[in-house]
Amino acid sequence: MARQVDLLQGSIPRSLTLLALPIMGSQLVQMAYNLTDMIWIGRISSGAVAAVGAAGMFMWLSNGLAVLPRMGGQVKVAQSIGAGDLDAAGRYAAAALQMATVMSLVYTVAMWVGAGALIGFFQLNSAQVEAQARVYLIIVGFGMFFSFANQVLVALVNATGNSRTPFFAMGVGLGANILLDPVLIFGVGPFPRWGVAGAAVATVTAQGIVFALLARYAVQDETLFSHVRLRQPAAREMKALSRVSGPATAMNILFPLIGMVIARLVAGWGDAAVAVQKVGSQIESISWMTADGFAAAVNSFIAQNYGAGNLRRARQGFGVAFGLMTVWGLLCSALLIFCAGPIFSFFIPEAEVLPMGVDYLVILGYSELFMCWEILVGGAYAGFGNTLPASAVSTVFTALRIPAAIALSATALGLSGVWWSISISSIFKGVILSVIFLIFLRRMAVKHPG
Repeated sequence: MARQVDLLQGSIPRSLTLLALPIMGSQLVQMAYNLTDMIWIGRISSGAVAAVGAAGMFMWLSNGLAVLPRMGGQVKVAQSIGAGDLDAAGRYAAAALQMATVMSLVYTVAMWVGAGALIGFFQLNSAQVEAQARVYLIIVGFGMFFSFANQVLVALVNATGNSRTPFFAMGVGLGANILLDPVLIFGVGPFPRWGVAGAAVATVTAQGIVFALLARYAVQDETLFSHVRLRQPAAREMKALSRVSGPATAMNILFPLIGMVIARLVAGWGDAAVAVQKVGSQIESISWMTADGFAAAVNSFIAQNYGAGNLRRARQGFGVAFGLMTVWGLLCSALLIFCAGPIFSFFIPEAEVLPMGVDYLVILGYSELFMCWEILVGGAYAGFGNTLPASAVSTVFTALRIPAAIALSATALGLSGVWWSISISSIFKGVILSVIFLIFLRRMAVKHPG
């Protein structure tokens, strides 16, 4: 049975669902990576969670940088495949992989050299927590190549219409992480108790396994990777990728930087508050990571059909996706609002931390639907090769979180004011982006009625 889904013809709901489900599954697997770490680390202490949370901000930043080769590569490869030009698709794929390799090496050096200063920015309240965060950051630095390369390889394979192979690779990596976490964190048999460092080693090992599986597939693939020539210079293709994904990359770099400022503000309420934000954001990721996976599918679907000149099918695909994401967003909102207590206590059982965790999940729960809309629209815009509108709106309203958090937290809301600044901005972004994208689609329909 062919791994690739035909995105250019046939039932739109069926094609989109067949492509989207494994991608969404891959995103859920990635979420499970993080949640597995949080479950075990939460058994050490809330301070350990805060350490991983602080170091994890720089993992988030690396993901933002990886958007440059990942999104640009996926869009240009999918559009080239839709146009029937596999040689061009191979050149764009090679450019994306070359960019990812160089960026990962530079970022690794920065993490190793600057670990102390980077963690010191958060002004954590415990020297032990700071030390744990530095160790975690240095260890995960060893896996930066795997992190960047895996994201790009997954995007390129998805662009061909094959989302099952990345899902399988991510699933195997998750299995390895689940097995290694308790062994390396708490020490089992001959293995010593490594604590936070053990979680970092487990994560890097799992990433290496995923890379090995994806690389093995790439060597055997004849759809795209047989046209990839990694040793050939691809400066022109790199410029093309940067034009497509440059605005989105800037946005995704700014997001974690803003998040770091918010985390520093949250640290004023103690390391437990930092732990709440870390665990709460991981729980909340059930909505945004799934939406991100569906957006990646919509990206490939629209890009291939746009490349083939079938704009009507591209527009119809977005309509189907928007309906499905609306249902998913509502379900996630209900889950966080009505089940916050049992969910959060599963990760950090400390009674004094639970009320803060419940407040976080309930407040963020009101914005889950709109967050799903924002992410989906961003993926759809990217499929047309235009990431600027979504990036501009998201950047402006995300930046407004900082003054809003400062203002609201100075009221009787206190720490909850910080959470409300995040939730309210997500609501605005989702509504505004949905409206302007619908206007964009109507204009496209007028210009290209076929």
